[in-house]
Amino acid sequence: MLLPLAQPSRQNLIHALAHAGSTWVECAASDLGSVARGKRVHADDFVAAAGCRLPSVVWGLTVSAGESAEVFGPLLPKTYDDVHLVPDLATLYQRPGRAQECTVICEPTGPLRNAQGEFDASALSPRAALRRVMASYERAGLTALVAPELELFLLSRTAQAPGLEAARPTPQSPVQERACEAYSLERLSHFEPFFDELRAQCQALEIPWSGHAHESALSQFEVNFHPGEPLAQADAVFRFKRLAREVAARHGFLACFAAKPFLDQPGVGTHWHVSLQRRDRSGWPHVFATPQGEDSDALQHFIGGLQQEAGAAMALFAPYDMSYDRIRLSDASPSHASWGHDARSLAFRIPASGASSRRVENRLPGGDANPYLTLAATLGLGLKGMAQTLPPQSGAAEHLALPRSLPEALDALARSQAMREILGDPLWALLMALKRHEHAERATLAHPRQEWDLRHLIELA
Repeated sequence: MLLPLAQPSRQNLIHALAHAGSTWVECAASDLGSVARGKRVHADDFVAAAGCRLPSVVWGLTVSAGESAEVFGPLLPKTYDDVHLVPDLATLYQRPGRAQECTVICEPTGPLRNAQGEFDASALSPRAALRRVMASYERAGLTALVAPELELFLLSRTAQAPGLEAARPTPQSPVQERACEAYSLERLSHFEPFFDELRAQCQALEIPWSGHAHESALSQFEVNFHPGEPLAQADAVFRFKRLAREVAARHGFLACFAAKPFLDQPGVGTHWHVSLQRRDRSGWPHVFATPQGEDSDALQHFIGGLQQEAGAAMALFAPYDMSYDRIRLSDASPSHASWGHDARSLAFRIPASGASSRRVENRLPGGDANPYLTLAATLGLGLKGMAQTLPPQSGAAEHLALPRSLPEALDALARSQAMREILGDPLWALLMALKRHEHAERATLAHPRQEWDLRHLIELA
């Protein structure tokens, strides 16, 4: 079992804050939906507490701010006991545009009690789940490089809220996209003030932005990252989504990562490219290809592991009811756990690449997926496939069909011992309970897409 994040020393805390020149500290932690939760505290209090404290209730809230009886009591304390947010000082940066203030990513720790007994709050952390998987890679003598492609919509709400339409560059602008202008540089230039500010803020936080473009849907854009270490990349996506929403709000429109805002347009994905290297570089280090440029057996076993548990992993890759509109109305989104080379209709695609850059692209996760949980599942299942030498399965057979609804995916997750091991029992149970509650709450509404999806997910997914 992975230990909670180590508490930094007082000396290291003081040194980090002095280097950042900060009087105030923003302590941020990811909930299950990757919404940033936390506090802003004075630097003196941050040092004295080696972080800060936060009520455990935030890990049990639904995206609609619900507090379900299935969570509080059975899985989390009804008394909302505090947890300690421990900072990872490697993630401490001056907060963009905020003089004398820094921001740091934290993980919860401390004893909590539920109906089953006592456990540590770190077991609720999506970030800690990814750290646990990366520890398995280290024990196996492997490292991973990952790179995300993030799609998003730039939107405004119509007067008949919650209807949506393409954003205007400014609220007063006469310019507005009326039909999809795929890869339009002119349309991209209209939003240069937004992207310039967003890119500058990403640079301040060392988020590895490598480019952006208009995508293949109305008012849809894509941002790409350079490859990097998995935990740092998940941190970067967690921070990027928040920055995009905050910067868009200042410019008078919405940055939206919900999976399917428009039923007649392609959905929003976050595609992850994964390559593996051997830590011992005395020989050929690249795991997914031979020196002659052929796909390796390990690459096929990695895909076999993903395919075997793809149905269960969809509860993480597609965490809301709306997410399955992207699968049912697929456009270029995969509907089966298929694999192969180049084609974008595949779930697990091998892009054209040389032997040293051979990689697997997981095209299943939506823009609404938690990056820590996405990478924990992708890397954890791939490692399991390699350890068990699972063969990949070709074609689009019925047994490779992906779940078409959230309840179907949750049923698969409930049966998956592999996913339960990757997440750990407390996080696995919490995820199941929260998602079943959100589905049931949505199902009571006369118009669930308008009254639940467009109300809650447009700004929070």
